[in-house]
Amino acid sequence: MGIIELLLIAVSLAMDAFSVSICGSLALAPASRFAGAVKFGLWFGAFQIIMPVIGYWAAYRAVEYIEAYDHWIAFFLLLYIGINMIREAGEEQELVESYSMKRMFLLAVATSIDALAVGVSFAVLDVNIWTSALLIGIVTFFISFMGGTIGFRLGERFRSHAAKAGGMVLCLIGLKVLLEHTGYL
Repeated sequence: MGIIELLLIAVSLAMDAFSVSICGSLALAPASRFAGAVKFGLWFGAFQIIMPVIGYWAAYRAVEYIEAYDHWIAFFLLLYIGINMIREAGEEQELVESYSMKRMFLLAVATSIDALAVGVSFAVLDVNIWTSALLIGIVTFFISFMGGTIGFRLGERFRSHAAKAGGMVLCLIGLKVLLEHTGYL
């Protein structure tokens, strides 16, 4: 998998965190928006590093048993994640007044479940997990930070579109993996 595909995956995975950062910044007082944006970036970026590594190592032990079907597994996982992102794009986000450590943990886990599944796909595709996870985390940090700093200006207008675009990119990458491994590309 090339750097372009990894960047597209990183941006796609960051869309949930971006959406939550935008919505979360709406509830923050103007004086705490910058600190809130940094908090979103750090939490979401860290979990986007951790979760693919967990998925990778969980699946890596089973790769020899699933090697003949790996492209189908990657395809269905990415398709599933992408379709869920598109489906959930229009759902209402819960806003909170303050962001405790517990709340940030729950938001970080919720926005990085997709990254866990992508880590499984990376194991199947034999992708360098450390480089990939670090890239995903860094991209997520910057996108989440950006969402937190501009969220109160953008409001709800673009949240749905960003999640839909991220979901579509994951579906297309899954299709590309399947077509490459079946000889059509």
